[in-house]
Amino acid sequence: MKIVRVHYTTTPEFASINQANIAGIVKELKELNHPGIKYGCWLLPDGKTFMHFDQLENEAAHEVLTSLASFKKFDTELWASNLEIEPVLDLLSPVASTEEFWG
Repeated sequence: MKIVRVHYTTTPEFASINQANIAGIVKELKELNHPGIKYGCWLLPDGKTFMHFDQLENEAAHEVLTSLASFKKFDTELWASNLEIEPVLDLLSPVASTEEFWG
């Protein structure tokens, strides 16, 4: 299992574009319906800081996510957007949860 948390801050002007790009990823993931990918993103109260939380069955599932056309569009536009704070990626280890994960 691979659990990834990513957080970064966009410019106020790019935040809505970023939200639309993230919605594109979610749409493509829902269509794909891959059982080994759980993906979510939250916007912090400042309206420009994003936190992604990905729960992936294995590295292959992570590769599926990052190979999506919508993810590539999101990634390219994000890095070209003059971020206020660049992405920080944390690999997390589970301790306890009310939800079942892959073993």
